[in-house]
Amino acid sequence: MSEAESAGRVLRSGALPDTEYDVTVIGAGVVGAAIARELARHRGLRIALVDAANDVGEGTSKANTAILHTGFDAVPGSLEARLVREGRRLLAAYASECGIPVEPVGALLVAWDEEQLAALPGLLEKAARNGYHAAQIIGPDQVRAREPHLGPGALGALDVPGESIICPWTTTLAYATQAVRGGVDLHLNCHVRHVDPDGARHELTTSRGTLRTRHLVNAAGLHADAIDRLLGHDDFTVTPRRGQLIVFDKFARDLVNHILLPVPTALGKGVLVAPTVYGNVLLGPTAEELDDKTATGSTAEGIALLREKGRRILPELLDEEVTAVYAGLRAATEHDNYRVSAHKEQRYVTVGGIRSTGLTASLAMAAHVTELLATTGLGLPAARDLPPLRMPNLGEAFPRPYQRADLIAADPAYGTVVCHCERVTRGEIRDALAATIPPGSPEGLRRRTRAGAGRCQGFHCGAQVRELFEKGGESGSG
Repeated sequence: MSEAESAGRVLRSGALPDTEYDVTVIGAGVVGAAIARELARHRGLRIALVDAANDVGEGTSKANTAILHTGFDAVPGSLEARLVREGRRLLAAYASECGIPVEPVGALLVAWDEEQLAALPGLLEKAARNGYHAAQIIGPDQVRAREPHLGPGALGALDVPGESIICPWTTTLAYATQAVRGGVDLHLNCHVRHVDPDGARHELTTSRGTLRTRHLVNAAGLHADAIDRLLGHDDFTVTPRRGQLIVFDKFARDLVNHILLPVPTALGKGVLVAPTVYGNVLLGPTAEELDDKTATGSTAEGIALLREKGRRILPELLDEEVTAVYAGLRAATEHDNYRVSAHKEQRYVTVGGIRSTGLTASLAMAAHVTELLATTGLGLPAARDLPPLRMPNLGEAFPRPYQRADLIAADPAYGTVVCHCERVTRGEIRDALAATIPPGSPEGLRRRTRAGAGRCQGFHCGAQVRELFEKGGESGSG
């Protein structure tokens, strides 16, 4: 096997290798990882995936509402509408193949006043224009029958049965894992500071040295506008839109059957209530326009707003225990569509303005960007199927290792529970630490296993999980 056909490297420190890449993708979020994976299908290309963080999916991709969208309410005819529609089909199949948990719970857009009720036919018509014909308007009695714990006053709803919930952490990690196994070099802790076009290649000045590449893809999320400006473009500005969310304990899960959405506004879908594949219930997000691209802290005002909204949607939810609060930043721009374009003379593709639908659109976006790269002069060898991948299951609707007698019989580590809140075993932690892309921190380990993500937030297991992390999983079970 030649070097170009061997597995790639995962490098978090040290000088960058003296390699000239055919394509470098900046940004190892869900979209960047999907693009790298798609490029890895073309055997013989030298591909790099770089990110300033110490792990994949450390930005917007780790802090969203984890919905696999139908695209029913996208702008008809837009690139986003097309990629979400195609991406949903591709990701649903990929998730089934790779073991990424998906639950098709459906969504209800609940109308709470006459103005919202009057907007439902227009949303139904928009869904049809987007090729989604399963939606229907239902009356208040049907809404109540489907969601008996809903607050009083609902006048009707748009039923969108195709909306699903998914594990966003596993999705990004699966893409990146297949990319690396397919030959992609993953460079983490690698902040791109300057881009210097040098004839037939770009020279990237990074925090870890110089990286040379013939073609460049900018999938830098919140920082996509800054990278674009390094290439001399000023087509959009990313204004971080903070979304704060509250995570309620698993005891709240029986209160809700669907994703409960408000009638959307110009700022997005508004505050929703949604189950998660981990068995919790989410309330959020807020939509706060900020200047600071690092402002991922929660605020008393934001949490108070969510509780006020939640009290109307699902009053009993406010009596349940809160497991966690968190905030994510969406890469909002002044435009109502993705900002994706090829700059042929620079051998450069911009992938900007990817909002919350980017998770759903990711695989379709990857195929689209690969086609755009071909227009910039990239020669694409014939595509191949990458070796199949099976990810560890983090979803409650599917058997977990502690429930599987066959796994425990073969390896008792899968019967040794370390995190009792989330039923995470020593075997799962060991596997994550020995994986193709091991976590760069205990927080990364939590996203791979759920260890420490439960109701005690690591109070009981935190010391042991950290010890396992620091010793690479070799510590005793305790």
